[in-house]
Order: sequence, then structure tokens, then C-alpha cells
Amino acid sequence: MFYYVLKYVILGPLLRLVFRPRIEGLEHVPATGAAIVAGNHLSFSDHFLMPAILKRRITFLAKAEYFTGPGVRGRLTAAFFRSAGQIPVDRSGKDAGQAAIREGLGVLSKDELLGIYPEGTRSHDGRLYKGKVGVAVMALKAGVPVIPCAMIGTFEAQPPGRKIPKIHPVSIRFGEPLEFSRYSGMENEKAILRAITDEIMYAILTLSEQEYVDRYAAVVKAEEAAEKAALAKRKFPRMPLR
Repeated sequence: MFYYVLKYVILGPLLRLVFRPRIEGLEHVPATGAAIVAGNHLSFSDHFLMPAILKRRITFLAKAEYFTGPGVRGRLTAAFFRSAGQIPVDRSGKDAGQAAIREGLGVLSKDELLGIYPEGTRSHDGRLYKGKVGVAVMALKAGVPVIPCAMIGTFEAQPPGRKIPKIHPVSIRFGEPLEFSRYSGMENEKAILRAITDEIMYAILTLSEQEYVDRYAAVVKAEEAAEKAALAKRKFPRMPLR
């Protein structure tokens, strides 16, 4: 119930009024049946803008950190995401990917829409990064189409680190459904999963017109953070103790 109150009464009208998003290709999202909506991920606001404009309910796999924050703010954030129907996924540990796949297949088994960001994390610089193959596994196991989606302008409206978005033109583009039944039964073939994921990422890239980086975003983020830490140490060396 809270999901629809949020969508039609509280947050949805506010987002439409402030951002006035331009929508393209909404007819590609099926009116019924299970499907995966796979998009780029540029901003925290992506979680809310896409559901606000879709006619159907969509469930996202959200990082577990949104549900485990400390204090009153953390409890409110967790309650908000749960009420909005989002599913927490622990991204740490070797079994994190399998847990996300199980949760996603559970959503699809109910003939619902599943929203997923194949990059696995928000882009920190506005570029599109290499996709992880979980989206391909779910598409094959569930036998569902994948609708590519591009969020445009949300990085400028609310880049990582900015708490309150600024007013900026936003577009949301949906592409034609991608169908992979020709690979049925091959969800354990690494080369097939990589080919499917790359096809999905190319469709997103075509819609978004971003610069593409053929590396995982999380790896690039970690490398850049390490470089900044090393640079800070060189600039401010520790003074010897006397």
C-alpha cells in the first residue's frame, strides 16, 4: 500500500513536478508478465525516478547498507526502502552474487518487473562501466526479456555525494526488449553469459550515449581511492616521533 501512496501521492508527483522527466520508449515495457529492466546507474535518485514514471510496480535489488544504517536516520531509511518494496542484498562475500540472483528470480517468479543495474554500483564519474553477468543468469533461468533503460541527466542533478538533488533536465529512455531464448539451458556457460551481458550493456550505451569503460566500476573506484590515499600520504608525511 505504501508503495502506491509514495508513487501516486507523495514522491511521484513531486519528482514529476521538479524534474519534468522526458520519457521515451515507455511502450517497450510490457504491461503484464515478468521482465527485467536493466539500466545505467548514475545517481541515488535513479531509484525513485524510474518507478515514478512506470505504470507497473518495479522492485529493485538494493544494497544492504540502505537497511542497516545506525541511529534514527538509518531506521527511517530502512523503513522507507522496505515500504517501497525494495529488497536488501548483501554485496560482500563470495556468495553475494548468488544471493542477489535468488532474490531476483523470486521477484520474476511472481510475474513482476525486476529492476537491476548491471554495473553493480553507481558510476562515480558519469561513464558507463562493464556489466556483471548476474543479469544474464536471471534472464536465462527465468526465461524473461530484458528491457534496456538509460537515465540521462541524473548524474548532473545528483552526483554521488550530493544529498539534495538540484533541478536539471532528466530523460529516461527504454529500448526494445532483448530476448535470449536461443541460449536457453546455457546459464552455466561463462562465454554465453558474458556475450549476453555485453549485448545488454551495448543496448544501454546506445540509449545513454555515455563514454564506455570496459572495466568494472568497483575496481576502478578502489584503484582511484588507493591513488588518492597514497597521494595524501606523500603530501602530508608523518612527522617522526621524538
